[in-house]
Amino acid sequence: MTATIETPSAPVRPPRQSPLRRVIAVLRNTWRGLTSMRTALMLLFLLALAAIPGALLPQRSLNAGKVTDYIAKRPTLGPWMDRLQLFDVFSSFWFTAVYVLLFISLVGCILPRVLDHYKALRTPPVKAPRNLSRLPHHYSGSDAATPEQVIERARTQMRGWRTIVQPGSREGELTLSAEKGYTREAGNLVFHLALVGLLMAVAAGKLFGYEGNVVVLADDGPGFCTTSPAVFDSFKAGNVNDGTGLTPLCVRVKNFKADYLSNGQAEMFTSDIQYQSGKDLAAGTWRDTEIQVNHPLRVAGDRVYLQGHGFAPKFTVTFPNGQTRTEAIQWKPDDGTTFLSSGVLRIDPPGGMYPNEDERRKHQIAIEGLFAPTAFLHGSLLTSSFPKMTDPMVAVDIYQGDTGLDTGRAQSLFALDQEMIRQGRLTKQQRVNLKPGETSTLADGTKVTFDGAEEFVNLQVSHDPAQQWVLVSALTMMAGLLVSLLVKRRRIWIRVYPDAESDGKRRTVVEMGGLARTDQAGWGGEFDRLRERLLSEKPGEK
Repeated sequence: MTATIETPSAPVRPPRQSPLRRVIAVLRNTWRGLTSMRTALMLLFLLALAAIPGALLPQRSLNAGKVTDYIAKRPTLGPWMDRLQLFDVFSSFWFTAVYVLLFISLVGCILPRVLDHYKALRTPPVKAPRNLSRLPHHYSGSDAATPEQVIERARTQMRGWRTIVQPGSREGELTLSAEKGYTREAGNLVFHLALVGLLMAVAAGKLFGYEGNVVVLADDGPGFCTTSPAVFDSFKAGNVNDGTGLTPLCVRVKNFKADYLSNGQAEMFTSDIQYQSGKDLAAGTWRDTEIQVNHPLRVAGDRVYLQGHGFAPKFTVTFPNGQTRTEAIQWKPDDGTTFLSSGVLRIDPPGGMYPNEDERRKHQIAIEGLFAPTAFLHGSLLTSSFPKMTDPMVAVDIYQGDTGLDTGRAQSLFALDQEMIRQGRLTKQQRVNLKPGETSTLADGTKVTFDGAEEFVNLQVSHDPAQQWVLVSALTMMAGLLVSLLVKRRRIWIRVYPDAESDGKRRTVVEMGGLARTDQAGWGGEFDRLRERLLSEKPGEK
């Protein structure tokens, strides 16, 4: 007896893929993962999550001063937060990356569904199942009419349904297949397409729009014209907008009115303004209008918003030779409830008053302190008890010397250069509380008079060429969502055939079944109403 030992054959290795095919496979799988609905929902959640820091932290595009103060108070954490662009959330690379990925994912999800829905519209309704009694809703009975009459009667009653009549497996058998509710999927697709349109419109507005803020004194002040970004106190242009080509517009403020509740809470801000646009600029004519919070001026594709207000204390400085200088400039509201404001005013002596520039710089005047629209004193400490200007007062430090106006360095609008004070080039002369009309006299005879205060308004000029498309997209989203929620997708089948056991009487067996494509409350009641309407014999029929 001879034993044969078989040597196991080596395992067959699959053929190695080329590097190009591996790259294609990776790209294909990445694309499939990115364009899945699960990924789109995750990216939508990430986008909402990424927007939270923009709502909680001060943003540089809205208030650069608050960002600077926030970082200064957190010398360790603040710079790291700035490196992560937490103060420029909506223009950061990571927010833009999530935004772009969400856009691509939505497009990749929607386009195949649009094609599938188009194919479904061209596909005839599904044939009747073999056993209709297994469906969630079914009916079985008989009718005196012929199968053809029963089917025709049901078909004429099913307006708005997609129907098809087909012969059955039995002799003389007919089946009716009907479907309704295709607009449900259409509404779903419209919702997602409108969402893509909304993202595109918002992106277009950020790319091609611009936004500028400017402080304008009320009471027929000089106003401003949108000749260049330099006229604005802060200006933000779109990513593809260099700030040129602004819509020509001139605005001046006639007055400002603030309505307050008894507790000091602001109720409404109103301002009467005049503006020029288009042909008015060449003709020199001004148009009158009124703007309020959330009720902007809309002209020439731009919107002029009334965003806030404040006070600009006015001082008159009388120099020893009798020459005077009067200045008023906005001070920053430190308390949004009582509008206690702080700021600084710098006044330069008239030209030719002193023999040389050094002597002139030594006699510059700086006024720094607090302004209260309704004064309330704790001893000599000034505060404000109400935001309306009923009893104005200032508590100021008056300095004399070099204010730094000629150094070429940037100066804060609301604070003096402390380096000038430390070097002794700017010295404090007096600290006083002044009411309108009161005067403080310095050692050299210079008089500083508080003349009261003017109100200023903060206007924002905003240009967004895609704003109307944002509105259209949002309304279309709501319409598509309502359709997808209210419309039911359902199917009906009717099978009729002659009854072989009718005892010589002509009868037709009728079977009916219904199925909802989605779980819908009330479908059973609708099925019963359809059965009564489609299969009930009309009077006179036998």
